[in-house]
Amino acid sequence: MKPSRFPARLAVVAVALASAGSILLYAQRPQRPPAPPKGPWMNTSLSPDERADLVLKEMTLDEKIALLHGVGMPTDDPVTPENAASNRGVGYAVGVPRLGIPGIDMSDAAYGVRSSQANGRYATALPANVAAAAGWDPDAAYEYGALIGRELRAQGYNMTLGGGTNLTREPRNGRTFEYLGEDPILAGTLVAKLIEGTQSAHVIGDIKHYAFNDQENGRNSGNVSIDKRAGHESDLLAFEIGVTKGHPAAVMCSYNRVNGDFACENEWLLKDVLKKDWQFPGFVVSDWGGTHSTEKASAAGLDEEQPGKFFYSDKFKAAVEAGRISQAELDEHIHRILRSMFAVGVVDYPRQRAVVDPFAGFETSRKIEESGIVLLKNNKDILPIESGKVKSIAVIGAHSDVGMISGGGSAQVDPIGGSAILPPGQGATHWQQQIWFPSSPLKAIQQRAPGAKVSFDPGVDPVAAAAAAKGADVVVMFAYQWESEGMDLPSLALPNYKNGDKDVDQNAIIEAVTKANPHTVVVLETGSPVTMPWVDAPQAIVEAWYSGSDGANALGNVLFGSVNPSGKLPNTFPKSDADLPHPTISKPQAVHFDGPVSPETWAKGLPPFPINYDEGLKVGYKWYDAEKKPVLFPFGYGLSYTTYGYSDLDVKTGDTVTVTFKLANTGKREGAEIAEIYAELPASAQEPPKRLVGFTKVKLGPKEKKTVTVEIDRKYLSIWDEAKNAWSLVPGEYTFLVGGSSDKLPEKKTVSLQ
Repeated sequence: MKPSRFPARLAVVAVALASAGSILLYAQRPQRPPAPPKGPWMNTSLSPDERADLVLKEMTLDEKIALLHGVGMPTDDPVTPENAASNRGVGYAVGVPRLGIPGIDMSDAAYGVRSSQANGRYATALPANVAAAAGWDPDAAYEYGALIGRELRAQGYNMTLGGGTNLTREPRNGRTFEYLGEDPILAGTLVAKLIEGTQSAHVIGDIKHYAFNDQENGRNSGNVSIDKRAGHESDLLAFEIGVTKGHPAAVMCSYNRVNGDFACENEWLLKDVLKKDWQFPGFVVSDWGGTHSTEKASAAGLDEEQPGKFFYSDKFKAAVEAGRISQAELDEHIHRILRSMFAVGVVDYPRQRAVVDPFAGFETSRKIEESGIVLLKNNKDILPIESGKVKSIAVIGAHSDVGMISGGGSAQVDPIGGSAILPPGQGATHWQQQIWFPSSPLKAIQQRAPGAKVSFDPGVDPVAAAAAAKGADVVVMFAYQWESEGMDLPSLALPNYKNGDKDVDQNAIIEAVTKANPHTVVVLETGSPVTMPWVDAPQAIVEAWYSGSDGANALGNVLFGSVNPSGKLPNTFPKSDADLPHPTISKPQAVHFDGPVSPETWAKGLPPFPINYDEGLKVGYKWYDAEKKPVLFPFGYGLSYTTYGYSDLDVKTGDTVTVTFKLANTGKREGAEIAEIYAELPASAQEPPKRLVGFTKVKLGPKEKKTVTVEIDRKYLSIWDEAKNAWSLVPGEYTFLVGGSSDKLPEKKTVSLQ
């Protein structure tokens, strides 16, 4: 998401802000309180399905058709009778006011409410989803979603388009920062709680992009080839957990083809897997412009077209009147949409716009960032910095004097007061523009070391940066890798960037700084793994991700030790691009159009090109394990300012599998350890060497020991049996491994499972 007036501007994917005139018109329109809706469907003692059926009986054909599609992108379009009631978001489906059914008002809200400045408000920017995933904390994921849900409602929206769940098959994907890592159990568990949190605010929750939309290059035309077993045990398992445990009201189908058919008209994905196997009762909404047909898409299970009405308006009505689409098929689509609205509370709890206090969300944003920061290296305990002892600190690079970078595209949140490196007051964000939140690491460090001399160098010249570093007690060196929807990274290497007339080579700057002063802490602001040719040089490396509205304070608290880092990597950091399953990203041939693209041309789709997931089951750490490839930093890895010990592993089997062990804090600081449980399956299962099957976050005081018990879902120990079209546990010996990282699992026990 989301191109502008799709598909007429197919060649240039852009999202423009609504004009000031349109916003003024919206703001001045009289706000009359709606009359209380009447009808038996307003009886809250009835089930959502019963209430939906009662409404259906009263709806005209035209009212049903209106609920099947969007009316353009209000962010781009002038106010019209159709979109006048909208909140000027990225999508709107007209409701049925006479029956008390509101319109569905949609906002992109991956890590905060998008385009808030244009809406006359600001929103809290949470750390990027990948940073939340690094916290491995379901409770924090719930709070993440709940904050977004509350701010969506306050701004006047009743549906989110967040819930990104695609696995990191391709870490150079420009949207890796919007997702929750490379493991399906971690990603699925966290997105389920995020959805629960969002829907607790009576906002329609969403999970996307279903499915296998794991790169941006050619996302509208790529044809993903994957066998059913590999699909079910990877990306689909993440979605299955998210759908069956988080109960989202909506699923967004993706742009790409899967085994030949577009995802939004793919009967296997939408009808067979999602609606039959998983018993999903909600509705399927297309990604923006991801609808390519009327009858085929409807039969396959697509319930709503967004943002326009090319295929699900007049063409859909004509197909119903001609009998090519049955009344029952139409009614199922409408039932699913209505049912979702009742289930979440959109009807019973109408939106009431309020002034959002984005500063109220800073604490939640900061705490999530603190728990997601990953300490990758800490030689000689250079961290935490002792403010009473250090006399001089050099802060270098990456605009760290004024701000911290965020991820771009449809997830972008407007920074309060404007981007830190744009002219004052330029708060609106634009497609694929780098935005820096005004959260200054330099100021955060100065506040925590009032007795030290804290200097700053922009880090654009190796000689100057080395001179600034030389002689300082500690150097804090910042580097970044920017990502956005609509693009993929050319490489996992830190990029060069332009600073005025300087071409800045970040790797060269780090090498010069660490050579001048080995007492260097490198802080990475990235949404994906990065390669590090200089990894041995600095004493410490910290992964801060895209850190949100209050990232500098979160980082300062970790650097100076008022917060003990506990984050663990949700993605493997490889040594080089050559070690990836696909060293080169598959790309389409360039296609150019003269003038606007017609819906008919778009329906045919761009020429497909192959994306072959021949690594199959081996996603992320499973690939590196199976191929015996050494990595920079493994999945699940992260250091602490204390140490932990594991002992006394026991595994009890039966209807459930219960893993019990003792976990001790063997150091002198309070901390939180993410205990990870993996399993080696029997050789006959023909699986990668091990898989994550459970995890838990445990808080421990100094020298404290706890007995930890984790229930393991037997599905997580099973394989997908294509012949049975079901999960199947292979009888045999299962070895359970427990520890603090995928490569450090000191406790081990083998049991027999049948």
